[in-house]
Amino acid sequence: IPKRDWSSDVCSSDLPQLDVDVRLNTNESPLAPPPEFVDDWVDAVRAVPLHRYPDRSATGLRTALGESLGQPSDRLFCANGSNEVLQTLMLTYGGPGRRALVVEPTYALHAHIARITGTEVVSIPRGDGFHVDPDALGAAIRSQDPDLVFLCSPNNPTGTVDGSEVLDAARSSARGLIVVDEAYGEFADRTALDEVDEDRAIVVVRTYSKVWSMAALRLGYCVGPTWLVAELDKVVLPYHLAAATQAAGIAALRYREEMAARVRELVARSEEHTSELQSRFGISYAV
Repeated sequence: IPKRDWSSDVCSSDLPQLDVDVRLNTNESPLAPPPEFVDDWVDAVRAVPLHRYPDRSATGLRTALGESLGQPSDRLFCANGSNEVLQTLMLTYGGPGRRALVVEPTYALHAHIARITGTEVVSIPRGDGFHVDPDALGAAIRSQDPDLVFLCSPNNPTGTVDGSEVLDAARSSARGLIVVDEAYGEFADRTALDEVDEDRAIVVVRTYSKVWSMAALRLGYCVGPTWLVAELDKVVLPYHLAAATQAAGIAALRYREEMAARVRELVARSEEHTSELQSRFGISYAV
């Protein structure tokens, strides 16, 4: 069997797990989850019948998330981290003969997962200050005619937040699916969640790994039209989301106020670091 040369791609094995207090290469939260959450989660796990397979549809988790987000539960798809959500999207809507468009630099797994699934990847560069130029995005979509368009806001690794005109440009130009990666969405002052509708091919991807301090538990989700979520359910492996992970996702929602306080704390820390870098070294940054 011929082997593929992945030397030009970024893989998870390229991200070393060092024994240090802060791992900037993986953007882990510096704060552990609240002890009360851990106690609630452990109590929930004790009640799980471990000899039974987990709820294949993650009904309880989808219902709780939907209530939290103001969305019907059948618009929610949950998986092992946002990476599995992205992979399932690519397995469903990508593949040989299909094309994905990304705006570089951005989250490396968008292009990497696309290539793994045999999807052609085309890219355009970001503009000044690492912002997305809506006109350039629209022109690229019209000329390349991608089946999927990846947007990332706040963007990893630049931290820039897309204005509404970026999604407007994608929506007015794309015939295919628009994927908005909001892994850091809680840190932004706007979201694409309100754009999710039954008549729009838009899906918003989020994770529990960052703000919720649950990277070790691997839980992500997306919000999309019900017809899209139904297709994802056909593709994902059965019983893919462990009962313990589902329980954690439900328990965490009872601590939204604590998580909101963490966002404020992390934003304040970031502003302090940014101010120090600017005053000491003259390093500028984009927002």
